[in-house]
Amino acid sequence: MAADLIALFAAGARPRAYIASPLGFSEAGRAYYVERYLPALREHVLPVDPWTLSLPEEFSAAAADGREREFGLEVGTRNAEAIAGAELVIAHLDGQEVDAGTAAEVGYAAARGLPCLALRSDLRSSGEPGMTVNLQLEAFVALSGGFVARSLEELVERLRTLRGG
Repeated sequence: MAADLIALFAAGARPRAYIASPLGFSEAGRAYYVERYLPALREHVLPVDPWTLSLPEEFSAAAADGREREFGLEVGTRNAEAIAGAELVIAHLDGQEVDAGTAAEVGYAAARGLPCLALRSDLRSSGEPGMTVNLQLEAFVALSGGFVARSLEELVERLRTLRGG
């Protein structure tokens, strides 16, 4: 799979990357996501941003109509289609426990054969001994041909290297 990852970035290409993260759920997370995380990734990939696939107004309308479950399934379908249309996944894995939705997106992408790259900059332990995160999640990332970076700077540097820069 590592050869597949290298091929995606051949000749400086910027592949479509689904950006899996829980960062849109909080004000602080949204600020980091929009002001720092996405711009850093955008230098090396074409981000597929799931936070733009479903609008706050749609959630409000679904709640007002008592359609939260139906709309939730629609959101999940939109995200699954976005993953299927991407060439790789970049997942943000910070938090005492990795966000369940982000972990599911990594598992889905890995099962589809997409390379999965991850960022885990959190200082807290979140997995079994010797693991950066839950062993199954980290195994899916590794089996996909990807890696877990320990800082945004490391992730960006590894992307730069993959692009031949």
